[in-house]
Amino acid sequence: MRVLVTNDDGIESEGLAVLVRAALDAGADEVVVAAPARDSSGASASLLGAEQDGRLVVDRRDAPGLPAGVDSFAVRAAPGLIAFVAAHGGFGPKPDLVLSGVNRGANTGHAVLHSGTVGAALSAATHGIRGLAVSLADARPQHWATAEAYTTHVLGWMLDRPQLPDRVVNLNVPDRPLAEVRGLRRAPLAAFGAVQARVHEVEHGNLMLTYSEHQVSQEPDTDAGLLLRGWATVTLLHAPAFEADAALPERHAPLGAAEG
Repeated sequence: MRVLVTNDDGIESEGLAVLVRAALDAGADEVVVAAPARDSSGASASLLGAEQDGRLVVDRRDAPGLPAGVDSFAVRAAPGLIAFVAAHGGFGPKPDLVLSGVNRGANTGHAVLHSGTVGAALSAATHGIRGLAVSLADARPQHWATAEAYTTHVLGWMLDRPQLPDRVVNLNVPDRPLAEVRGLRRAPLAAFGAVQARVHEVEHGNLMLTYSEHQVSQEPDTDAGLLLRGWATVTLLHAPAFEADAALPERHAPLGAAEG
């Protein structure tokens, strides 16, 4: 099994080493780290990158705390592009699995649409690569070992189910000592997420964006609500999705011509 580890917090995040260790413990034959050269939070699955002389800018740089023998690259690109490049052999043979994170802060609710952590895994999934996105629910997390333990548990479940190549598992873990996490719960997405943005109009037509904690107490059984109450949560995602049987305005002749 070949594993790519990436994130959206950047190459300097110690969360990368957490996922590398989990992959090696799960029996990965080869693990490669390729992460953004700088913070790319909120990048979703965008294909943004910096080129020099027509080539994507990639430098060899070790992420902190990596085990010996793991290749590590800093890429001037969003995590979705990194996963896309990996799927096409940019960092060696196509990986069998993409692990993304461990993100500093939760990725819950429909706000996962904007997450670079989740976006990297979704980008991989569109190329038939299984993906696991992992987040630790604090902007300055302390309990990386807790995230590692839950990652190892969920990764084992995934490896026993190879029939899920186009799905992404989204794992959120409370930033608590392992013994203080209540357990692991399957959870639907909250209406938005842990943080919500509001747009205000100010003078001269300018707009101001503010952020506030989202009131999750009204959604206690969603990923955001369960996480707030001390549960680790796991959600199965897929994209892109479409409704095959939707009634849409088809037409079997050019506009302006009578249909036969």
